[in-house]
Amino acid sequence: MKHACTGVILAGGLSTRFNGKNKAFFSIRKKPLLSYIYNVYKELFDEILLVTNDPLEYLDWDLEIVTDIYPIRSSMTGIHTGLFYSKHQYAFISACDTPFLKKELVETILSGIDNKSELIIPETSFGLEPLCAVYSKNCLKNLEHCLNHEKFKIMRCLKKVPVKKISEKKVLQKDPDLFSFFNINTPEDLDKAEALIQKEQP
Repeated sequence: MKHACTGVILAGGLSTRFNGKNKAFFSIRKKPLLSYIYNVYKELFDEILLVTNDPLEYLDWDLEIVTDIYPIRSSMTGIHTGLFYSKHQYAFISACDTPFLKKELVETILSGIDNKSELIIPETSFGLEPLCAVYSKNCLKNLEHCLNHEKFKIMRCLKKVPVKKISEKKVLQKDPDLFSFFNINTPEDLDKAEALIQKEQP
């Protein structure tokens, strides 16, 4: 089932711990990281946007490529750009380096969309997950204000917008190990992801 929501993938990180190499194309089981999240998105969204400042690297992918509006490297910049270009009122945001994002969890978050909430976000004992959440275009004004004033804390920026939190209980029903929030920050994370994939898909 396709939802009235845009799927946005952020691929603008600096990858400093990978010597600047593009994490989106690092492989797990000979598949690039990007393909794992793309395969989830293509089942859920009729519009998929990839936010990147290196668009030429993604020309072979069947998605719409957009580049940052603000020349600032931050997750907030990518969220703003994805929302700005989204054809839908709502956009689900995730990073390109989360290979274990579960479709069932995304659907649970999407089910929280209503006429009141402007941010639908999972919350666990580890905190809120702003890079696995749904944002309304109504957040754009707040995001632009914060970017203009170089304030890059997402939740602080959006503290006054109507928020719906998806409880840990609901999250655990769809993702008991919370692997959807596991992202690849270091070479050690990549090794761990490879081991996890082999355990799940021997």
